[in-house]
Amino acid sequence: MRLGSGAFAASCVVIELLGVAVFLRGFFPVSVRSASRARLLPPAPEPAAGTSSNWTQLPPPLFRKVVIMLVDGLRGDFVFGSKGVEFMPYTTYLIEKGFTHSFIAEAKPPTVTLPRIKALMTGSIPGFIDAVRNFNSPVLLEDNLIGQAKTAGKRIIFYGDDTWIKLFPKHFVEYDGTTSFFVSDFREVDDNITRHLDNVLKREDWDMLILHYLGLDHIGHVTGPHSPLVGPKLKEMDYILKKIHISLLSKEREASLPHLLVLCGDHGMSETGGHGASSVEEVSTPLVLISSAFQRKSGNFQPPKHVQQTDLAATLAVGLGLPIPKNSVGSLLFPVVEGATMREQLRFLHLNSVQLSRLLQENVPMFEKDPGYQQFKESEKLHGNWIKLYLEGNNSEVLLNLGRKVLKQYLNALKTLSMSLSKQVAQYDMYSMMVGTVIVLEVLILLLLSTPKALCQKAEFEIPLSTSLLSLLFFLMLLILSAVHVIICTSAERSCYFCSISWLMAVGVMMLISALLCVILSFLTNTFENVRPPAKNQAASSSSWSGLDLLILFGTLGHVLSLGASSFIEEEHQTWYFLINTLCLALGHEMCRNHFLGKDFDHNLTMEGDFQKDTEKILQYKNDHVDVPEYNKTHKLPSSLELPEGYEKWLGLASPWLILICCRLLRSLNQTGVQWAHRPDFGHWLTSSDHKAALSVLAFLSLVMIFILVQRRCSPVSKVAMALGLLGIYCYRAAFGNVFLPWQRDNKDISKGIIEARFVYVFVLGILFTGTKDLLKSQVISTDVSIKSRGLWEIYSGLVLLAALLLRPHNLPILVFSLLIQAVMAKCIWKPLKHDAAQITIMHYWFGQAFFYFQGNSNNLATLDVSAGFVGLDHYVELPAMFLTAFATYIGPILWAVHLLSFLSSENTSRNSAMGHACFCYAVICSIPVSAYIILVTSLRYHLFIWSVFSPKLLYEGMHLLLTATICVFFTAMDQTNLIKP
Repeated sequence: MRLGSGAFAASCVVIELLGVAVFLRGFFPVSVRSASRARLLPPAPEPAAGTSSNWTQLPPPLFRKVVIMLVDGLRGDFVFGSKGVEFMPYTTYLIEKGFTHSFIAEAKPPTVTLPRIKALMTGSIPGFIDAVRNFNSPVLLEDNLIGQAKTAGKRIIFYGDDTWIKLFPKHFVEYDGTTSFFVSDFREVDDNITRHLDNVLKREDWDMLILHYLGLDHIGHVTGPHSPLVGPKLKEMDYILKKIHISLLSKEREASLPHLLVLCGDHGMSETGGHGASSVEEVSTPLVLISSAFQRKSGNFQPPKHVQQTDLAATLAVGLGLPIPKNSVGSLLFPVVEGATMREQLRFLHLNSVQLSRLLQENVPMFEKDPGYQQFKESEKLHGNWIKLYLEGNNSEVLLNLGRKVLKQYLNALKTLSMSLSKQVAQYDMYSMMVGTVIVLEVLILLLLSTPKALCQKAEFEIPLSTSLLSLLFFLMLLILSAVHVIICTSAERSCYFCSISWLMAVGVMMLISALLCVILSFLTNTFENVRPPAKNQAASSSSWSGLDLLILFGTLGHVLSLGASSFIEEEHQTWYFLINTLCLALGHEMCRNHFLGKDFDHNLTMEGDFQKDTEKILQYKNDHVDVPEYNKTHKLPSSLELPEGYEKWLGLASPWLILICCRLLRSLNQTGVQWAHRPDFGHWLTSSDHKAALSVLAFLSLVMIFILVQRRCSPVSKVAMALGLLGIYCYRAAFGNVFLPWQRDNKDISKGIIEARFVYVFVLGILFTGTKDLLKSQVISTDVSIKSRGLWEIYSGLVLLAALLLRPHNLPILVFSLLIQAVMAKCIWKPLKHDAAQITIMHYWFGQAFFYFQGNSNNLATLDVSAGFVGLDHYVELPAMFLTAFATYIGPILWAVHLLSFLSSENTSRNSAMGHACFCYAVICSIPVSAYIILVTSLRYHLFIWSVFSPKLLYEGMHLLLTATICVFFTAMDQTNLIKP
């Protein structure tokens, strides 16, 4: 079967995407789980040495009603810092006067809502892949506090983030949910909760009330943690807490037990307003427990102690008289039970220790040697001695001292057990990881082996698929892999994902691995058989590498090697900035050599003759081996010996330096990474409320420049649509309150801008429809290349308009500079220097990666701008929101890839195979870092920063590969030479 280079590359990337998906499924581990399937386990009896205790049931509850007030995105310093003193006076008063037990609860990454709710209610540490599931929450089947309360007959009411309703669909007697993803809403999401409070606080028909406020998190996403909107929102939360607390106090006179009010956050927010990573601001959340049962502490106010967020589940279970969730790795917050009797305190700690020791036994083979387990056994033995003395009626000082010693032993054992279980989270599915790695490496080897034939002038080659599938080696490999699969799946102590799929799917994957191996061996055989000693006159040309080729090679290898260091991953933007700056210097050197050497040749006939001969040889070699874009006849190219006249010469010489200046300006717009992310940048200056006029002027000028740079190749109808669309974008930002309109001088008319954004969407779809129509027409009239070129530019223009809508106003200059750099490089560099399709493709790829970071993105989930997914939406719609978020994140790579396709289509005739070469190079340049990074994270899976640094980067690489597969398929569809031939 014969395939074009583009079709072959697209097929390889799609297969590689399958391998990465299997690897990701095995890499992201499942949290430690109890092997017992029983929902409710009988409580452990009270230990007693030589006697039998009559306390075999759970202790009675400590609180009658519990109210959990969860404020999404509430940072620790918002309560315990200067903002808390200024904007939350009532909460600060309760803390300082000793009416609370206050803590800083540490949230484990990923710091997004879904896994944090799971941690709070189950006490377990959710898997990292829950960051992806955060957009579509499944039902929580794991043992949890809400389920235990419902089983015990507790009546639970919930108002707030509908993630809770998805996790616990049949647990609430009354609920009202609001979507957490419509981040443009700062007030209605909270007002929808507060409007129920007056009514529900008067009633007695509930035992638990859960409130999840979202407004503060939304403010952080859109305007950042230092926005002037944060203070009023904190005041609002403080007023609500005061109302709830006063209401609970008024009811305690009639109740036999006190009530408990919990103020907490699910996660914090970074200095840019996002969350998802592991910075101190993101993982530090306040945990304030308020109750009249707590003894008022005298003395100076002490800073809150640091605890784990998972400790809340065990504490609330004890406070409500419920079993501790069996998968909980948290330990009881002992200050909450300090007011109980000594026997009750020991009973609480013993139940928590038994639950953790059971979990340790079921997840750690050598649990007897664990220090925490040994401490627990010693504590249990001492506890039994204390119970014996207690039941004998001994009330001496010995009993009190022994009780204190047992308490201390239990607390140490709980701390050690909790730490041991937390370390067990990283349990990898190595079988699935190995299967995925093998597929990815086979695809990479196949791409590298096929490079010489894929980049030849014909850009097509024979794939020995039929002979490979019928070979004896294929069936032998399939038999071996099936045997290995059976052995692993029948002997593995833990469940493997690849073992859980159906046999039909497993056999299909094994057939794919076997077929790829056979094709690789066939390629190797043909390569060695066709090796011939090169002729003397061809040796020099075939072995010559230009300086640009060497830069591309070593730059790619250097980037791959840099992925092995956590610091280079955190600051990967510096790598790409260095590479494009070096590329500009290399292009500047090449431009100077091209122009000034040509001048010397005009004055040296001998040298001119020699150069002409060398030029003929190089051009002959490129015709035989390397693709050089064949430019349209309408564009007259200077020969290698002719100088561009007038301004064209100096514009060409100045273009690399102009690009360098643009890149330097873009670097100052957004600080990203980790080390310097806290430093002020021009973007922060523009987004401050004091500089709204400057932002308005900059946004207006940027939109005008976008129109000037894009409209030059658009049809008249598309020009009008582009102009109206850009005008609509400015009106949308003005309606949202980001910029000024001449007739709008205050914030009275600020809205969500839904109508304006939908107005822009109409023009985006219209331009995309026009481009699609031209592309379909070009498939019928294949001789007219201009139709396809115009259609691709229309598609590109529509995507530029969509990007301008989704980018934040201060980032619009990034889009302007991107368009400007593309225009300069197309006119002044790629055409005069006659770079081949492979070189142009890699330059597009490098600049696309650099612009990904110019936007302010990083390998940190906290920089993901989810607000872009809700532009023009009045409620959460999953597919459009996910598409818009992904497009807004990868605007740089997408626009540069589409520009590559448009440029090659406009500058080449239909006989040329540049598109196939570009598609193949794009696939190779993306596959090399993905394959290397999979090997790196496998070898570094027990690294200290595996979850905070390496894992988020792995998710970004997986998403980037999905984007690459989509681009390669689009390239293949546009290249009519990529036809499959039997």
